[in-house]
Amino acid sequence: MKKATAQEARIVRFVLFLSDHKFPLMIYSIGVVHTLFLFLFLYLHVLPMVIFNVFSVLTYVTCGLMLRKPSQLFYVFLTTYIEILLHSLAAAVCIGWQYGFTMYILALIPFCYYMCNNLVEGRKKYAVATLLGFIAFLAFAGCRMIILFRPPVYSLSLSPLFSFFVYMFNAISTCIFMIVFSLIFLLEIHISANKLHVQNELLERLANIDPLTGLYNRRSMQVFLDHAAESGTEFYLAMCDIDDFKKVNDTYGHDAGDTVLKDIAAIMKQQTEGLGYVCRWGGEEILILSNVSADQTHTVMEKIRRSIANHIFICGEKLIRCSVTIGIAAHKSGVSIEDTINTADYNLYRGKRTGKNKVVL
Repeated sequence: MKKATAQEARIVRFVLFLSDHKFPLMIYSIGVVHTLFLFLFLYLHVLPMVIFNVFSVLTYVTCGLMLRKPSQLFYVFLTTYIEILLHSLAAAVCIGWQYGFTMYILALIPFCYYMCNNLVEGRKKYAVATLLGFIAFLAFAGCRMIILFRPPVYSLSLSPLFSFFVYMFNAISTCIFMIVFSLIFLLEIHISANKLHVQNELLERLANIDPLTGLYNRRSMQVFLDHAAESGTEFYLAMCDIDDFKKVNDTYGHDAGDTVLKDIAAIMKQQTEGLGYVCRWGGEEILILSNVSADQTHTVMEKIRRSIANHIFICGEKLIRCSVTIGIAAHKSGVSIEDTINTADYNLYRGKRTGKNKVVL
């Protein structure tokens, strides 16, 4: 399993490398292929194609230099497109159809859609890609029509094996080109989907989580409350309020108040893990939905109260002590959520009026 995972990781890294360097690799690869064509046509003594491939190699060297400026990328693509069309047409006219040079024209059609998707903005990308693809198809059909009505300029007397080798080289080159760009295209779709998933998760978190404390916000807590009420089972709501929190803000500043609030939220999340949901209900009020029994709920709230009372909040060089008062109410079938919250709130203020730093059930 580990070997497979490592191998998959290497494949992903390789395809990512291809994606990051796709345009230089494309230009240099086509340039290398044209260099091989140059030697092939020298060997075959087809002078027009020798001259054509000299200019082709120089063209791709220039295109490689143009890639240093991203603004020139579309012009590099058009240059490549035109060169492949003309080269395939010239090869068909000079030596005939049977050597497979026209296959590169067919490879241009998906290539046009891929490049326009990357380089052309807005909806016109589809129109431009379709137009270029249609022109490529017409060029392919035109090459075939030319060969039907006139013989090639050069009548080559090549062995069947050598002719097969040239044809297969062109076929394999075209196939590799299309496979590599298909892999890159699929990978980019996968990367885009992952980015979208991450963005959606972030948006969902922003919509459901209080940014200061990391607790659920009131909107998301309402969903949990509704689900709990619909289940028909008994649960408990604990309304928590930081004692004399205004005094903390007035004495030590709002940054210190934020630190106290975040630390108290962290303590509550830790103590209630697996027992229910914790929400910043508003200001310094925190609402806890407990799915355990009354005794367990009371025990957990007492642990929270003691932990906060014994905790020293460090705000820069300031050491602050705080406490919380907690009111608990049982929610029973037939009672509205608002009434249960009001009961918990009432118990909270009973605790406030009778000395604070206590749990009232």
